Amino acid sequence: MAVSSIQLGQVWRSDADGQDYLVTKVYSEVFSQFAILRPAGITAPDAPTVRVKVTKGPEGATLPGYAFTQEGSF
Repeated sequence: MAVSSIQLGQVWRSDADGQDYLVTKVYSEVFSQFAILRPAGITAPDAPTVRVKVTKGPEGATLPGYAFTQEGSF
């Protein structure tokens, strides 16, 4: 599911393991945008992070391998 933009605090579910991940940082590198995700159930200092490249299309932005889980439109 695509959203208008990837924002801090959004929750995305991994297609691989079904675990929820929280967006903790969004940044750009040259012509690409990346999101840093951490597991939602783990406290921040102990959490491993995952870097995912944001994919943009006509319907909005998405994270490959993840599904947006929150209700509403951002």
